[in-house]
Amino acid sequence: MIRVREYACLTTKPVISPSLDLAHIDKVTLNWLCNWITPGEKNPVSLKDPYTIKLSSYVGYIESPSGVGIEILPKTRLGEEEPEHGRNILRKMLRATLNVPGREAENASLARSNLPLHEWIYQQFLQELKLLLGSGLRGQYSRVTEISPFIRGQLDLSRQQRQPPGKQHLLHINHDVFLLDRIENRLIKTALQSVGRYGKSSEVWRLANEFSHKLDQLEPVINPVQHLPKWTDNKLMQGYRRIKPWCSLILEKLNPDFQKGIHQGISLLFSMEVLFESFVGVKLRHSIKHPWSLTEQACSEYLLNHQPQGSTTPSRWFQLRPDFLFNNGKQRLVADTKWKLISSHDNNTFSKYGLSQSDLYQMFAYGAKYQSSNGHMMLIYPKHKNFQEPLPMFSFSDELHLWVVPFCLEAAELVSGEWEGHFEMFTSRPSINYPEDISNV
Repeated sequence: MIRVREYACLTTKPVISPSLDLAHIDKVTLNWLCNWITPGEKNPVSLKDPYTIKLSSYVGYIESPSGVGIEILPKTRLGEEEPEHGRNILRKMLRATLNVPGREAENASLARSNLPLHEWIYQQFLQELKLLLGSGLRGQYSRVTEISPFIRGQLDLSRQQRQPPGKQHLLHINHDVFLLDRIENRLIKTALQSVGRYGKSSEVWRLANEFSHKLDQLEPVINPVQHLPKWTDNKLMQGYRRIKPWCSLILEKLNPDFQKGIHQGISLLFSMEVLFESFVGVKLRHSIKHPWSLTEQACSEYLLNHQPQGSTTPSRWFQLRPDFLFNNGKQRLVADTKWKLISSHDNNTFSKYGLSQSDLYQMFAYGAKYQSSNGHMMLIYPKHKNFQEPLPMFSFSDELHLWVVPFCLEAAELVSGEWEGHFEMFTSRPSINYPEDISNV
């Protein structure tokens, strides 16, 4: 299996020293990846030259139809880093986003394993299925109408009266039968079949084979993705809540039919921008205190108003969507996330810490529209070796200011600093604890 990280290059040229940033692939895999490129859209790969593909900020696992597996890890450090560190960070973020905290006993060993992401997801699914089978699957009663020599349930008198001579000893009855044939159980059976078919570790295969016998009476779902919305999530199905995210991932992302025809393969990819935003959002939502509220992806403001010629009413153009909007009824504060490794050492007018001018323009527009050009805003970047403390305050004007704050991926919290005096909605910066043991960035 090939192991790289974000923005790595995959080439058919000879590679003397493979690394997380450069690896060799065959021409068949290169051509398969080229089919992912759609003009005018954000693609997980781009063609650097006729022999080289450059990855973007997508992480996860892909497998070509020819069986070449590629694990793509997040880039959490400048320079060299241990694959295990990136893998554990990715698992941690994925758990928080899926809202499935780890189990203390089981996950300590899983966090130290070197399983690629898809095999780890298979193990999480099997672990939850084992517990679900131990507590008992949920079934439902189904009405059965049949002819029987014995009375059971309710006798259907109207049909019984029409019974021909010589068959009066056979009874028309209606009764309820308790069956496990629920859509949730059938979806789990379908995901289990996929795990057994595509899992490569011996432990995954063994458990999948063992559990498949226990679900033998269930029929798999032909089009599982279309049936996922039918999954019931009421109080009676509370025991299924932990397995549902893993089941959905397997059916939606680890389905080898994600592409049709000759382009079939496996694609378990996550945008790091979206994953980081979701991860930070989970922390912030657990950190704010009353009367503050948090809106993710607020969309109430637009950049400008315009009345086209011939139109009777003005319209609003260019919607502004900050990642986070805090509101206490009297004041609104904006925060935005950026998955980029900036450096506090580049504190000069040329490098400008690695900040993007377009990102600052964006924050200026957010401040003008959501905060009436008054107050404090925040840009959140991942913490790493060269960015461990918040930067000094930036000012768009005497009234509008911006803080650039690192977010610690291990502790799942914002790094403390002077900014805290201007963002009173936060409590004492509680972190989201997970059992995985991850070394400091």
